[in-house]
Amino acid sequence: MKAIETIALTKYYGKSRGVADISLSVEEGDFFGFIGPNGAGKSTTIRTLLGLISPTGGNARIFGTDITGNREQILGQIGYMPSEANFYRTMRVKDVIKLSARFRKKDCSAEAGSLCDRLALDTEKRIDQLSLGNRKKVSIVCALQHNPRLCILDEPTSGLDPLMQREFYSILQEHNARGTTIFLSSHVLSEVQRYCRHAAVIREGRLLLSDSIEKLSHTETKRVTLRGIHTPPALDHMKDIRITDDTVRFLYGGKPEILLKTLAPLPLTDITITEPDLEEIFMHYYQEEETSHDTVEA
Repeated sequence: MKAIETIALTKYYGKSRGVADISLSVEEGDFFGFIGPNGAGKSTTIRTLLGLISPTGGNARIFGTDITGNREQILGQIGYMPSEANFYRTMRVKDVIKLSARFRKKDCSAEAGSLCDRLALDTEKRIDQLSLGNRKKVSIVCALQHNPRLCILDEPTSGLDPLMQREFYSILQEHNARGTTIFLSSHVLSEVQRYCRHAAVIREGRLLLSDSIEKLSHTETKRVTLRGIHTPPALDHMKDIRITDDTVRFLYGGKPEILLKTLAPLPLTDITITEPDLEEIFMHYYQEEETSHDTVEA
C-alpha cells in the first residue's frame, strides 16, 4: 500500500505559488527524503497532506484515504514534527508531552520516557527555559511517542547538535525497522543520502524528479581531481571547475576515453575519479532545470 500518494497536488495563495502539479508516491515502510532549498514548497506540501491547509487543485491520499474531509482519521495515524516547534511557553516539558499523548487517547508514558532519556531532555524545565535544540527534542517526543504508522518530519534536525542528530536518526531507523513510514523534508543532502532509500527533489513549487537514492546518485557525471597542474584541461562537458594551488577539480559528463586521452600528456602527480555526492548531483539537476527553463522562455 502507498503511505502517501499525490496526483497533481496544487496550492496557490491567491496569485502566489505554493506548489503546482505535485505527483508523488511513497510506499508504506519506506524511508523517504523530500529535498529542496528553503522556499521550494516542502512545508506547503506537508501542510496540505495533513489537512492544515486546503489544496487549490489535484488530490492526495494517505494510506488510501483522501485527505479532503478525512483529516481526523488521517491525523490519527501520523506523527508530525513541524519545522518550527511552538508550545505553551509556561508549561513544563513533561506536561506538554502528556497533553500531546492525551490528544492521541493513548498511554505513551513508556515510549515518551525512553525518548526523553535518549535525547537527554530535562522534562522538569518550562518551555521558555529551553534552547531551540531542546524545543526540537520536545517536538520529536510528541511526534513519536504514540508509535505512529507514518512520521512526517519537516526539517527535523535544525537546531540539534551533531550527536543528537545521530541519535535522532537512530531512533527513526528503529521505528522504520518496525514498519513505520518515514517522510522527512530537508535541505541537508548528506542526511538524505545517508539515511533515506528514496527521495524527491522539489524546486520553486514543482517536482523535478523522484527515485531511489541509488539511482539518483548514479549518473554519467564524475568528479575528477587532478594534482600537479594549475589550469583546467581543454575539455568539453566540464562543470563546477575549482582551482586551488596545484589542484584542479571539476565535474565531467563526457566520454571517458576522451578524458583519459586529454589527461595522458599532462604533468599530473595524482588523479582521482569518483562518483559525485548527492549535493553535487542535486546542483546538477537544478542547473539542468534552469537551462531548460531559460530555453523555453527564449
